[in-house]
Amino acid sequence: MDTDGTRDQVYEDGNALGGPLSEIFAVDLTAAVGRCAGCGATGPMARLRVYDRAPGLVARCPDCGRVVLRLVRGPDTAWLDLQGASSLAIPLGPPS
Repeated sequence: MDTDGTRDQVYEDGNALGGPLSEIFAVDLTAAVGRCAGCGATGPMARLRVYDRAPGLVARCPDCGRVVLRLVRGPDTAWLDLQGASSLAIPLGPPS
């Protein structure tokens, strides 16, 4: 147990999603600002807590712990679940 009474959990920050998500999207989603569907907290995807000891990646809200994103990569398919995000603002830059 941690000193705050929660379980010991090993996770990385949301930057761990950068490589796997770059296979799917042409933009860097770690800079995108998401809103947690559970508590309404907003912040960059890089702020999420990413757990990689599952079949895939599980990213949780750092404020309430709700699952925001799940990403599973198979040999020729990726499954992306964003049920825990109520919105995602993706910076694209000015149109060319």
